[in-house]
Amino acid sequence: MKLKSAIAIVAAGALAPAASVWAQGNPPPLAERTAQSDLPLEGSRGAMQIEHVSLSIAVHPSQKRIEGTGFYSVVPQADLSELQFDLDPRFIVSRVEIDSVEIASSDWGNPDGLLTITLPKPAFANEPVMVWIDYSGVPHEAINPPWEGGFVWSQTEDGQPWIATAVQGEGCDLMWPCIDHSSHRIDTLDLMVTVPDGLVAAGNGRQIGTYDNGNGTTTFQWQARDPSNYGIALQIGPYEVARRDYRSSYGNTIPLAFWHLPGKAEGAQRLLGEMAEQIAFMEATFGPYPFGDEKAGVAETPHLGMEHQTINAYGNGFRPEAYGHDWLLQHEFAHEWFANQLRNATVNHMWLAEGITTWTQPLYLEHARGRMFYDAEMWKLRQRVWSRVPLVPPEGELPDYSDREAMWGDDIYFKGSWIMHTLRYLVGDEALFPAITRLTYGTSNPVSGEIRPLTRTTDDFRAILEDITAEDLRWFFDAYFYEADLPRLDIRQDGAMVSFEWITPSDLPFEMPLEVRVGSSNRTLMMAGGRGEITLPSAEAHFLPDPDNRILKYDAAVDAWQNRETGD
Repeated sequence: MKLKSAIAIVAAGALAPAASVWAQGNPPPLAERTAQSDLPLEGSRGAMQIEHVSLSIAVHPSQKRIEGTGFYSVVPQADLSELQFDLDPRFIVSRVEIDSVEIASSDWGNPDGLLTITLPKPAFANEPVMVWIDYSGVPHEAINPPWEGGFVWSQTEDGQPWIATAVQGEGCDLMWPCIDHSSHRIDTLDLMVTVPDGLVAAGNGRQIGTYDNGNGTTTFQWQARDPSNYGIALQIGPYEVARRDYRSSYGNTIPLAFWHLPGKAEGAQRLLGEMAEQIAFMEATFGPYPFGDEKAGVAETPHLGMEHQTINAYGNGFRPEAYGHDWLLQHEFAHEWFANQLRNATVNHMWLAEGITTWTQPLYLEHARGRMFYDAEMWKLRQRVWSRVPLVPPEGELPDYSDREAMWGDDIYFKGSWIMHTLRYLVGDEALFPAITRLTYGTSNPVSGEIRPLTRTTDDFRAILEDITAEDLRWFFDAYFYEADLPRLDIRQDGAMVSFEWITPSDLPFEMPLEVRVGSSNRTLMMAGGRGEITLPSAEAHFLPDPDNRILKYDAAVDAWQNRETGD
């Protein structure tokens, strides 16, 4: 079906009276399946590639309700007798078509969040199937966005609707029928959002058109390539837009745009200036902005933030900071490289997005303000490394982002950033930064306009580093990613002789070189087999291991402070 007719179908009933599926004060709990992303890709769900989706959503702010239509080009990877999509079962599916033929309601169902459609005839591998799904309902409302996500229904100071979605942890099935798995990629997206007149829907990619429906609603049409599932977002408000262009060192011009509430134009323009400086840093350090053919966009939101591809959510209030730049803007924008371009294969490898992005914050400070700012920021991050569970859980074991005992949700940010800091010491900038470039783009020489997102694992990163350094780094990755406890440095002194030994749960010796300051000079111990020793000038001579704090290791003082703070 044509895109224009998809818009018309959704817009035609766009603010018609409709009863809620339940009383808004008593919504059902989030279905167990819907609450979890990255469930195993099994059955037909694991044998479907969505080449294209045209997604039309009419938003009814007064009812906190949406009506949606998804039109899909699905390419089976094997012969299939059914298709499966993830979709929150609180939505009512009212119509399903396969290749323009309506399917009887007895041939599809969604009791638990896995929408299963029996095909009228078998679908053969590599032969596209056209799928049409109409659905509607009151979506799950975010409890604590963006960490406990869903729809955010808010209002501006003058009472106008201000709406956002933030679904990173829970997944795209809170909003539309999708395949809710980090490894699944959509080739192209048309997103059509219908809202009451006076509101603006900022979206992913490039804006294709705006349509006055003549019934008190307006439809905004956006088009994006290679969108990440959770990066597809609704961001709606009485927006105005600040714009400027950025001339990249790679030769292309990148449109910059900030959708902001009225009265915030000055702050938005200031942050666009900061964004231009951040693009220059990120491109010089890692490689070209991955979505320069679309835009670098930001939308002011009622929640703190989220890395929605080419339309990052920003809710930091435009406050000046002692850093000299807005930390949230910088963090979310860095995710365009590490989350939207470089994607973790499963949630188990989520540190690749969050840890590397968090590390760019002190890196940018070092670039903009000097080494003291880098070190100060790293110390702040160190205080939030808990390391109670492995950073990369075993495959098949899905971690709980919100588990306040395990604190894995903190570690993917802060332990991940400290691992990058320690890697910088171990292999040097001359190896680490080229490795990150190759990890992110699949090549050492990325070219703007020739970039497609990549899905990666932690072992992919190790393989690239080992290729560049010609070193076996299994001992490093095993200790930091697959074991919970941090390496401990055991120190024993016998007169002027001091011995050092790394202790980890790993079966592999932890051969992290160790600098030791004696007096005013540093000595480096190579720690073969995880051990090393030095002879001091005297038994009373002062010595300090790891004087520049480059190695992520157990710290008794930090541990005691954390236990006091948490009451453990």
